[in-house]
Amino acid sequence: MNLPNKLTVARFGLTALFLALFFAAANKPSSLRYGYTFSLIVFVAASLTDYWDGKIARERKLITNFGILMDPLADKVLICSAFIAFVETRHIAAWMVVIIVTRELAITGLRLLAATKQHVMAAEKYGKHKTISQIIATISVLVLVSYPEWGSSGFKLLNPWVPQFSRLAIWVSVILTATSGAIYLWKNRNVYLSDK
Repeated sequence: MNLPNKLTVARFGLTALFLALFFAAANKPSSLRYGYTFSLIVFVAASLTDYWDGKIARERKLITNFGILMDPLADKVLICSAFIAFVETRHIAAWMVVIIVTRELAITGLRLLAATKQHVMAAEKYGKHKTISQIIATISVLVLVSYPEWGSSGFKLLNPWVPQFSRLAIWVSVILTATSGAIYLWKNRNVYLSDK
């Protein structure tokens, strides 16, 4: 297994660790001091593996069928897990997460259908913007729940603007997710409308 694929597999493990830390911190009383902060660090590390596995695979020409299939799946598992966890702790509305998860499942299904027809579906720039917005939204929520753990100075520094930024980031992410999904489905409608 090459390095990019190892980073992809690591993202699944980091997702599980992120969830364990997040929910340990969410338990009241918390069973883990600085649990939210640790979950933030792990999520950022997992997000960086997404960047590096693709970069290394392209630069070193290490693109494999495993990577083509598992890299986007690992991304979706990480992001969807985070947003579903936020519903549990009431940091995001459930209907917003339904939009995000539905979009990801629909596009994954469309890609699988295209593969059965020997059709390669290229990534769209809207999809990349969507992914970036989802990562920013997730990090903003994690900062929101983490900064009270950082003491009074961290609270005073971040309290005025972090909650507003977090709400804005979530809305931007949901809108970009829905819009990019609709555009992708429309542009590739021949895949699911064609009998061939």
